[in-house]
Amino acid sequence: MLYQHQTDDIFSDAIGGNGLSRRAYEREIEQALPALRAVKRRHHDGSLPLLRLPAARDDLVALKPHADRLRGFAHVVILGTGGSSLGGQTLAALTDIGFGSPPGTPKLWFMDNVDPATFAELLSRLDLARTAFVPISKSGGTAETLSQLLVVLDALEARLGKAKVADHLLAITEPKDNALRRIARRVGCPILDHDPGVGGRFSVLSLVGLLPAMAAGLDAVAIREGAASVLDPALAANDAESSAPAVGAALSVALWRERGIATTVLMPYVDRLAYFGLWYRQLWAESLGKRGRGTTPIRAMGTVDQHSQLQLYLDGPADKLFTLIIRETKGEGTAIRRESLDGDKSLDYLAGHSLGDLLLAEANATAATLAKNGRPTRVMRIDRLDERVMGALLMHFMLETIIAADLLRVDAFDQPAVEEGKVLTRQYLAGKA
Repeated sequence: MLYQHQTDDIFSDAIGGNGLSRRAYEREIEQALPALRAVKRRHHDGSLPLLRLPAARDDLVALKPHADRLRGFAHVVILGTGGSSLGGQTLAALTDIGFGSPPGTPKLWFMDNVDPATFAELLSRLDLARTAFVPISKSGGTAETLSQLLVVLDALEARLGKAKVADHLLAITEPKDNALRRIARRVGCPILDHDPGVGGRFSVLSLVGLLPAMAAGLDAVAIREGAASVLDPALAANDAESSAPAVGAALSVALWRERGIATTVLMPYVDRLAYFGLWYRQLWAESLGKRGRGTTPIRAMGTVDQHSQLQLYLDGPADKLFTLIIRETKGEGTAIRRESLDGDKSLDYLAGHSLGDLLLAEANATAATLAKNGRPTRVMRIDRLDERVMGALLMHFMLETIIAADLLRVDAFDQPAVEEGKVLTRQYLAGKA
């Protein structure tokens, strides 16, 4: 395994009355076995295509020329929202955490909102002659993405001329008639097919997440290998307790049933996992929040949120499950010289230690303090963060979500409540509401 899944500090025999009883967990993990078997069936019969992605390679070969083309630009702007953006952002953060892209790769910009001030600033700052745009919409009818694209088309035509617009576009949408495909055909730009069987929030291992990743210079095969390192043992498992995602799902649902714990906090102590937390937030919320069921996901960041949220977590309502992702950072960074302390005895504890030492100490201290205060806490430990480890974490939480949905008796792959807002938005724009 590319990560350790430590769950002892979730149980009442370790943290007291706010923890989960072993009996409640055993009931839930027993129900997780049929859910795990359902995953196996859907992998075998191909009815859940995302489960076939970790082993696939042919599609990556076909994707490579498009990634190579994008690397010929200085900037690549991804137009998409929700699952069409968050997976790509999560992977791209492995190489760019705000200081720019690696040499030889374009700067990736993920425009996942329609704030006019932000979008105008983007178009005014970028050299459009050196910029490619990738609109992504599974349905091809996402209002935000289509609006962004139409604005971009006007800007490209005005600055480069109509004949050059297609050279700066690459569209991704389902292989059916839809608005995005019609626009792309009219312009004459390449169109890549979004698998209709892979939902947006589960699409990170498809071309939706991997095209931006490949453009950023990441190893797409390694990402899928990492995902397979979690999926394959789950498919081979004869009992749910031998599958970390099944255990995670059972723990979360059992805490909700027995303790009424309706909030789940994901707190990575790794800056490059900041977007991973946002990706997880959508995955968990949109997949499970149905029929009055589900728990509310929160993304926190260590150590930052020790100074903004930890007071609530430790001394507020005991209604949360905490998942800390901790990387082994001992010894990383420059050690602080004792001479730099200028004789200040209050700083002696820092002497000889690096930022990596401090980060790891704070992460471990937070986990221990949460448990000491009776807060159900699990820790996922990683030695490093690279493409394989990222792939493993992505697959863990996708499987955990799918199994939790089965335990809650909800459909992980629809979002019926969201559609009402989309309809009303169109009515507002048409002046009918």
